[in-house]
Amino acid sequence: MEPLTSAGHTLYFESSLAALKTLLESNKYSKVFVLADEHTSEICLPLFQSLLDDFWEFDLIETSAGEENKNIDFCIGIWKTLLDFEADRKSLMINLGGGVVTDMGGFIASTYKRGIDFINVPTTLLSQVDASVGGKTGIDIDNVKNMVGTFTLPQMVFIETAFLKTLPQRELLSGFAEMIKHGLIYDKPYYEKLKESNYLTPSAQDIYRSVEIKNEVVTIDPHEKNLRKILNFGHTIGHAIEGYSLVNDKNPLTHGEAIAIGFVCEAALSIKNSTLTKEELNDISGYILSLYPKYHIKKESFDTLLELMQSDKKNEDGNILFSLLESTGKCTFNCRVSTADILSSLDYYNSL
Repeated sequence: MEPLTSAGHTLYFESSLAALKTLLESNKYSKVFVLADEHTSEICLPLFQSLLDDFWEFDLIETSAGEENKNIDFCIGIWKTLLDFEADRKSLMINLGGGVVTDMGGFIASTYKRGIDFINVPTTLLSQVDASVGGKTGIDIDNVKNMVGTFTLPQMVFIETAFLKTLPQRELLSGFAEMIKHGLIYDKPYYEKLKESNYLTPSAQDIYRSVEIKNEVVTIDPHEKNLRKILNFGHTIGHAIEGYSLVNDKNPLTHGEAIAIGFVCEAALSIKNSTLTKEELNDISGYILSLYPKYHIKKESFDTLLELMQSDKKNEDGNILFSLLESTGKCTFNCRVSTADILSSLDYYNSL
């Protein structure tokens, strides 16, 4: 597959680590660090090394897995580790892992000594089709997602589907939600194609199309001033539910499971506040519920969810702003929605 160019860096697909090998052999970098969590260091790092012909010239920095660890305390620990390893401004960080690793690793690299180069090698479906594009780095504060971060581009991104064979079914389904979103907001034929596909074995072509869609949007609006906001469809409510679940549920929702709930709720909002039809809402709701386990949004959580939505970084002038569907495959943004309608959308999901 042809590489994609995104805002000055390149995304490589399918067994294309030769470009990384050439970069590492160029002697451009004084030190190379690989950031991974305890799972990817055990499962994905050996595969990564084998794809690079037994690459060993690096120092491994291992962090704990999970969204709950994407915070400033872990960043401080990793910054101190870089200092202990005498990392200078000519060092390179390779972020090997899912979105938590690439988001946090990118933030750490972009701020360490005012910025060192980094490369992302996403190993989950979610990180390949979502976090791989756009230059967003970030960490969470008080379970509000990505409240501190930068827009900083990696040197390169490598999307290798061989890593997907290491994933459990739940993680594949989580990533598939972002692929569904890309179809819903931008490409109806792609959405219809996904409905006929198997999320357990997503094709390289479908992954490529998802990355291509996000890249097209980000290229037009790199700093999320206008069009890029459509990528937040499902995420205003979904992020709030994800944050709540992380604190209150013994088995918290994955990102994909939470934003899938957000798709249904925000599609319901699109009926009242945009031009989505009832038939389209029924189609989206039915499809999502056929894939993702039903989650009961507790009535007593509604006020907390509204508070989390109020902290969403997309808001302006105290208004919660949504990206809503005009139709399947077309999205608008900066939609002001009443509190009553938001609560009604949560009730709608629970009623299904």
